[in-house]
Amino acid sequence: MKKALITGVTGQDGAYLSKLLLEKGYEVIGLTRSYAAGNLYKLEYLGIQDSITILECDLLDFSNILNVITKNMPDEIYNLSAQSSVGSSFDQPIGTFQYNTTSVLNILESIKLVNKNIKFYQASSSEMYGKVKDLPISEDTPFHPLSPYAVSKASAHWLTINYRESYSMFTCCGILFNHESFLRSKNFFIKKIIKDSIDIYFGKKDILKVGNIEIKRDFGYSPKYIEAMYSMMQQETPEDFVICSGESVSLKEIIFYVFDKLKIEHEKLVIDDNLYRPTEIYDIYGSNKKAKEKLKWNYDNSFIEVLDMLIEEELINYEK
Repeated sequence: MKKALITGVTGQDGAYLSKLLLEKGYEVIGLTRSYAAGNLYKLEYLGIQDSITILECDLLDFSNILNVITKNMPDEIYNLSAQSSVGSSFDQPIGTFQYNTTSVLNILESIKLVNKNIKFYQASSSEMYGKVKDLPISEDTPFHPLSPYAVSKASAHWLTINYRESYSMFTCCGILFNHESFLRSKNFFIKKIIKDSIDIYFGKKDILKVGNIEIKRDFGYSPKYIEAMYSMMQQETPEDFVICSGESVSLKEIIFYVFDKLKIEHEKLVIDDNLYRPTEIYDIYGSNKKAKEKLKWNYDNSFIEVLDMLIEEELINYEK
């Protein structure tokens, strides 16, 4: 039986990845920073909390992660842990950079010392590309990060490549564009839009307050993107892959689609200049050609289809 270690196991991607690996017959060990109240909700929602081993681990403590890897000897490590809010990274740039880079370096160095045959997956981000000259984005597009978060993820990305090239380790990066699900945390845009809109629908809120909605993003569905993560780790040779839908949609279009679906007046939308970011990517979308060809990854969901699924699941689970 293969053994996988997943950092950030209580997040959206960690929960879906755990479920997939269990279905593949893996023993799954999940790492979390702490057992905070309600921290295991996503695992419980998928009905897998009793099927995985969950350990507390501080990824900033090298001795801690070294000990966990030595004791458990996983075949694969998926690093999904990060300070992942772009907006928060402007308020907390030092903490964001330190956590998102040092944690990766600690894991890579531990693998090098314990067993260089352990495969490593790094969750990179489309935010690394930032200010690009040409679209769609591919694996060869240069980085021009526009936020502290993006800078930190680019640094972690290059650390992962450096260990691959320097020590012949199996390390790969999944450069995932925005991917959503019902399990997405409340501070992310799509989750906020849907939850607040349903609150308006049920009379709990009067308005939806947002920042810049003229920007466009490439959105997809998390459970399908997790399949690409797994496939990357099953390749003969480690490579990095862009995982995306291949098209962008404006935030305004998304909001008004949700409003229309719930029969909410467009006047309920309020633009707040205070919610604008210091720098912004106005349009970004990628090419999934390499993933489709090499990973045989099949993705053909439009984001409108994804929105319909998310709204339905949110309504089913809504506490009135």
